[in-house]
Amino acid sequence: MASSTEILMVPLLMVSLMVAASASNFYNDFDITWGDGRAKILNNGELLTLNLDKASGSGFQSRNEFLFGKIDMQLKLVPGNSAGTVTAYYLSSKGSTWDEIDFEFLGNLSGDPYILHTNVFSQGKGNREQQFYLWFDPTADFHTYSILWNPQRIIFSVDGTPIREFKNMESNGVPFPKNQAMRIYSSLWNADDWATRGGLVKTDWNNAPFTASYRNFNANACVVSNGASSCGSNSSPSTSNNNAWLAEELDSTSQERLQWVKNNYMIYNYCTDTKRFPQGMPTECNVS
Repeated sequence: MASSTEILMVPLLMVSLMVAASASNFYNDFDITWGDGRAKILNNGELLTLNLDKASGSGFQSRNEFLFGKIDMQLKLVPGNSAGTVTAYYLSSKGSTWDEIDFEFLGNLSGDPYILHTNVFSQGKGNREQQFYLWFDPTADFHTYSILWNPQRIIFSVDGTPIREFKNMESNGVPFPKNQAMRIYSSLWNADDWATRGGLVKTDWNNAPFTASYRNFNANACVVSNGASSCGSNSSPSTSNNNAWLAEELDSTSQERLQWVKNNYMIYNYCTDTKRFPQGMPTECNVS
């Protein structure tokens, strides 16, 4: 594990550590960016809903940009026959060599499981898809979807259970997202050309409008403003509980839970798709 000194020597400009209030407010934290009224902030800022109909979907983005963080959001996905729809929830920077950390929820026919699609882009390169079924109905209630992003690793979690870890393997020549600040984005949109069974099942607009709901956003994160500096330069991860996530890694129990998810719920892993990479698997697939 990297020392706290190594962790803090991240090339950035004016970065301040933010500990978000436990009672977040969507009016303060996010802007609705598209959808012509289809996205709504409700309940005095405690609830946000996205809607999709045949004319348009909708989306929002965070007001802050982050460079590393532990970010939680509770989502309740489109119920019933959601085939053809995609609910995307992700972090992304701008530009042609952008970084991105993705959750995408691919809709389903009634009674079939949602597919949770994950991906990691670094310097504009993605193609690192892993897909999972969930062990519960994500439309019946809210569940917490989390991204831990620190200088050593990215961990995707669902209700506190890790489902994927992407480690910093720059020493092996694999780019890692660490220099570009990212905003949080989410959108609900029609992707029936590919989303459900490879596009075989189309969106049934008789079920529209489709709705996804969000609540309880929380971010312990480095907020970037006016340039770059050392994230957490005023406090050490080893001495502050507020930014202990900067050095967080999976303990043995979490590693067991991660393996449980892989064994029982992973349905696609790019690192085992030999047909896709006939010239050899990506470097990170061969690093323990």
